[in-house]
Amino acid sequence: MFNLLSILIGLAALVPALIAFVPLFGWMYWFIIPVAVVGLAIGLLSSRNGGRNLNLVVILVGLARLMIGHGIF
Repeated sequence: MFNLLSILIGLAALVPALIAFVPLFGWMYWFIIPVAVVGLAIGLLSSRNGGRNLNLVVILVGLARLMIGHGIF
């Protein structure tokens, strides 16, 4: 159950993350990363790894994009 909830939260964070990958929308990651962290925390409570891994990917891509755009772009 926790894994399914974590996957749903991860997908809810992934869709805006794909939109935020467009130049000048990098600031959206400041809102996307906390959602993915909540999904990661729920995924850690599960015995499966799918939701946890999805949220980790969203967080890592978001952090990389923030570093490239200096937190704004």
